[in-house]
Amino acid sequence: MLANAQLALAKGLLVALFGRARADRHEAALICFGGVSADLRFGPAIPRGWSERWLNPIGGGGGTPFVPAIERAAQLLARAAQRKPAQARWLWVLTDGRSGGTPARPDDADRVVVIDFESGTVPLNRCEQLARRWGGECLTPARLIARP
Repeated sequence: MLANAQLALAKGLLVALFGRARADRHEAALICFGGVSADLRFGPAIPRGWSERWLNPIGGGGGTPFVPAIERAAQLLARAAQRKPAQARWLWVLTDGRSGGTPARPDDADRVVVIDFESGTVPLNRCEQLARRWGGECLTPARLIARP
């Protein structure tokens, strides 16, 4: 995620996604995975505004704990399904696909969107593979920005 300013682009998209959630009064949660940990940084709640304390510590550099991050997301989605069963639950995964491990698809995610930040010279296409395996949608940041 550090190559070609992909991490900065991901942070900008996070701000936009949280802004949309706030405007639409949707609950959101932010789980950041990097280094050796997967941390819940916000929510689940309706965002009232963006906080730099969520954004600034997000780092990159490889070896990310993708499986624990998705397991944590699955726990949050399961809790949301119990609390509000009629509510649609989306899982947005922003990644370059160069993380280790292949987590199971969270059962309580009604829709999965994988945002593909891969920029390596030799593409691995793991984001597309993950989205296909999970029955989700894979978008590049450019395609997401261009959507209405």
